[in-house]
Amino acid sequence: MAETEQITVATTSAGPGGTGEPGETVNLPVVELLTGRGFITGKSGSGKSNTASVIAEKLLDNGFGLLIVDIDGEYYGLKEEYEILHVGGDEECDIQVTEDHAGKIASLALEQNVPIILDISSFLDEEEAETLLTEVAKQLFAKAKKQKQPFLMLVEECHEWMPEKGSMGEVGKMLIKIGKRGRKHGLGIVGISQRPADVKKDYITQCDWLVWHRLTWNNDTKVVGRILDNKYADAVEDLDDGEAFMMNDWAEQVSRVQFHRKQTFDAGATPGLDDFERPELKSVSDDLVSELQTISDEQQETEDRIKELREELDKKNSRIAELEAELQDARDLSRMAEQFTEAMVEQAEDYNPGRTEQEKMRRQRERFAEQSTSDGDADTSDEADGDADTDDEADADGPRDEQPPEPDETADATSGGGFGDAFSAFAEDGAAMNGGSTDEGAATNGSSADAEPASNGHAENAAVATNGDSPDSSAAAVPVNGRTETDTAEADDDALRAAIAEAVEAEQSAEATEAVEDETPSDVDGPAVYADLRADIEELDRKTCRMLAYYREQGPGTPLNAHFSAGGSGDRTAAYARNRELRLRGLVEHVGRGKYDARLAALVREESDRGLDDEEVESVVSRLESAFLDGDSD
Repeated sequence: MAETEQITVATTSAGPGGTGEPGETVNLPVVELLTGRGFITGKSGSGKSNTASVIAEKLLDNGFGLLIVDIDGEYYGLKEEYEILHVGGDEECDIQVTEDHAGKIASLALEQNVPIILDISSFLDEEEAETLLTEVAKQLFAKAKKQKQPFLMLVEECHEWMPEKGSMGEVGKMLIKIGKRGRKHGLGIVGISQRPADVKKDYITQCDWLVWHRLTWNNDTKVVGRILDNKYADAVEDLDDGEAFMMNDWAEQVSRVQFHRKQTFDAGATPGLDDFERPELKSVSDDLVSELQTISDEQQETEDRIKELREELDKKNSRIAELEAELQDARDLSRMAEQFTEAMVEQAEDYNPGRTEQEKMRRQRERFAEQSTSDGDADTSDEADGDADTDDEADADGPRDEQPPEPDETADATSGGGFGDAFSAFAEDGAAMNGGSTDEGAATNGSSADAEPASNGHAENAAVATNGDSPDSSAAAVPVNGRTETDTAEADDDALRAAIAEAVEAEQSAEATEAVEDETPSDVDGPAVYADLRADIEELDRKTCRMLAYYREQGPGTPLNAHFSAGGSGDRTAAYARNRELRLRGLVEHVGRGKYDARLAALVREESDRGLDDEEVESVVSRLESAFLDGDSD
């Protein structure tokens, strides 16, 4: 292709701003069109889209490649005469494409010289359309650097991508880049807009050919005045349909021209009352479509596989959630059973102490009675053998092997029968030590009914009272080993009083010990429980701590919400993994309907074996909160 090759697109017209004779042909150099930067503007219905279609038809007639970015779906009419690939987002296109097809689209356009209509009007998702256009522009620019082949890119409604005001997206940045640097790679661009005032001036001022159709809005005509001249700003308002002022660098003048009418179906024309008849459109080669279809098939397979995996993951997560709920329910039941058991044990312990102590005292008395009986039998035998001295010592001092009940056995005697029961018990024990009789002056060394003579030979001079049957209760007691029975009774009374005093002292000591134990749990258990739980919380990572903080502050919630609040992505697997760690440590519990809540207070009570009161529990919980609410564990 020679650089002098041209295409005819219009004729000169008469009127203000015109140069030359009306009716002269207007030619445009192909290379300047394909590799340069152009701008076509005009209000709706003035003919700007017709002008773009005429230029496209002339280029297609000569076999030159181009790509049209169709915003409104009005260029498919070119398929009436030309084998052009129509790609987009709906079934009206030859094939539906996504950003994954961008590389192949650019390859077909530049390497195989396939003309393409990129119809983004069919995308319902604007972000998806922008992404596709951005990727196609990037691929064209990258491949043009290697191909060095003249190629034109027409972009409708370019003010949407390259706005004068506001931020510019990735699409606009890429189009500006093509405008500035595409020429040396053979890649040209033409921007088309009905609002020149809204188009980035950096783009317009770079263009080497411009076409101005009719404009009536004041802001737009001011742009004409700044770029062309004020005389054109006034005249541009009176241009006919298809008529325009054209300025280019190679002619170095402004011409008033009338563009030809396009030859193909005008899909952008305003609908009338006549019935709409869609023309028969040329189909493209199956090979071209098949190459793109392969990408679509692979993409669909990938999407189907991803969908299948997601469904499987959702099922597994749902099953995990169900199992966790069942496990939590089982734990709740187990905890309730433990609490019920503990309550029953505590109630039983509160009810039985008196009986237990009474039972101990009763058994103690029985044991004393049995031993006293056996000692009496032994004494009788000793008297029979003439061993009187040993018997007298046993009578006077009582059984040597027997000791008063230990303090811990009698300390709680008052809880059963009171101090009076303890006194009675010891009185009965003292009586048992003296042969089972408590009558005054009736102390003997045995239970025999027959009066035995004393071993010291004084049996004739004194009568031994047995079982309270003495004929004279006021008679003098018979001395035994130099001691009378009255002396023996007094000694027994002294021993009894000493035992009672010891029991009272033991009871007071036990009560003091219980009082100390009641006052110390918060001093002993509190710091230990706090330290253990604090260490447990500090082992958690930052996001898990923040999930615990979410439950503590917000109350019942789902693991997904807690994970998102903790700075996570809301991924279900990660959320339930972290939530599971909190549950295993007993820091949260399932409260129903897939929601969880913090259980610090319950955990503190469990760890302290319920030795802390409510105020102490709240104190420990408040201190623990600093480990995750204030960020100490970060």
